[in-house]
Amino acid sequence: MDDLEVGYDIPAAIGMDEAAIQTPCLILDLDALERNIVKMGGIVAAQGLRLRAHGKMHKSADVARLQMRLGGATGLCCQKVSEAEAFVRAGISDLLISNEVRDPVKIDRLARLPLRGARIGVCVDDLTNVPDLSAAAVRHGTRLECLVEIDCGSGRCGLRHAADVVDLARAIGAAPNLHFGGIQAYQGAMQHLRTHAERAVKSAQVIAKVRDVLAALSDADIACATVTGGGTGSYGFEAASGLYTELQCGSYAFMDADYGRVLNENGQRMDEGTWENALFLLTSVMSHPGPDRAIVDAGLKVQSLDSGLPEVFGRSDVTYTEASDEHGIVADPLGVLKVHDKLRLVPGHCDPTCNLHDWYVGVRKGKVETLWPVTARGKML
Repeated sequence: MDDLEVGYDIPAAIGMDEAAIQTPCLILDLDALERNIVKMGGIVAAQGLRLRAHGKMHKSADVARLQMRLGGATGLCCQKVSEAEAFVRAGISDLLISNEVRDPVKIDRLARLPLRGARIGVCVDDLTNVPDLSAAAVRHGTRLECLVEIDCGSGRCGLRHAADVVDLARAIGAAPNLHFGGIQAYQGAMQHLRTHAERAVKSAQVIAKVRDVLAALSDADIACATVTGGGTGSYGFEAASGLYTELQCGSYAFMDADYGRVLNENGQRMDEGTWENALFLLTSVMSHPGPDRAIVDAGLKVQSLDSGLPEVFGRSDVTYTEASDEHGIVADPLGVLKVHDKLRLVPGHCDPTCNLHDWYVGVRKGKVETLWPVTARGKML
C-alpha cells in the first residue's frame, strides 16, 4: 500500500491515530469485531451446527477469513454471481449463492467457478431452472450443489408447497452434474421484528413449514443433508429447532442501528445485551453555522437510510437529524461540538452502507492497525 495516497486512494495509513483518519469512511473496532465473531462461533458450535456467514453484509474477504479463523465459519453465503466470483478470486473456497440465478450469462459464469477449486452452491425454486444449470455444469465439466428454497412467509423467492419441493429435489437429483444438497429456509421479514415474542411466533411458523418439507422429502426417500437459514434476529430459534444444520447470520459481526433496536429475550436492545457495535461511519464536523446545529461530512452518498438515520455512538448530547447528498445535520443543543471534531455514527443498515465504500479502516486502541478492501464492493451482477 506504499503507493496509495492517504486522502485520495485510502482514508488512513497503518499506525495513524484515529483522530487523523480522513472522513467520511468506515472504521472497524477490531476488538469488538473479534469478540462478536468468537461469540457467534461458540454459540453455533455448542449447538452442533455449521455457520455459513453471510458475506453480502460485509463484502470483505478479510472479514470472511476472520470469521473462519476465529468463529469457525465453514464458508460464506452471498447473493450474486459477481459477488461469489470476487470472493473466490480472493481465496474463499466454499460459497452458497443464497439466491436464484436465471440469466444465461450468469449461469455460465456460475458453472465455471468450481474450475477455480471452489465448492459452489445455488438456490433453485423453479423446475425450468434445472436444465439450464445442468447444461452449463456439463459444458464446463463442473458440479453444482443445488438447494431448493422454500418460501417461509416473506413472500419473496421460494416454493410454498412441500410436494413442489419434492418434485424439484427429484429433478435436481436426476440432472447431470447437479446435486441436491438440501433446502434453504430463511425468513428475512422476521429478523427485525422488535420483540422476542413476535419473532418467536413467526419462527414457529417457519419451523413448522420446514418440518413438513423434511417429512415429505423423507417419504419420497430423498436425503436432505442441509437445512440452511437463520439470521441475526432469529438464529436462536433455528438453532434450537433440531432441524437446521447451518445458520446464515451476517450482521451480528458489525451490528447496525436497525438491528440494535431489536430486543433480546431479556428485553434488552441487541446492541447492548447481545452484540457490540463494531462498524462505524466516521465523520467530521465541517461547519457549526448555528449555536445548536453542526454540519458533518457524512451525507446520503456514504450511507443507506432505508432503515433510518444513523445513531451517534456513545453520546446522548448530540443527534444526527437529517442528511443531504454531502452533508449531515447534527442537533447540538448544548453547543459542545467544534469544527474538526469526529463522531462515530452507527449506520441504520450496514449491508448497503458497506457497499458504498472501498475500504475498512481497522482500529485498535485508537490506532489504525489494518486497512481492508471491500472486496466485492459494487458486485451486483
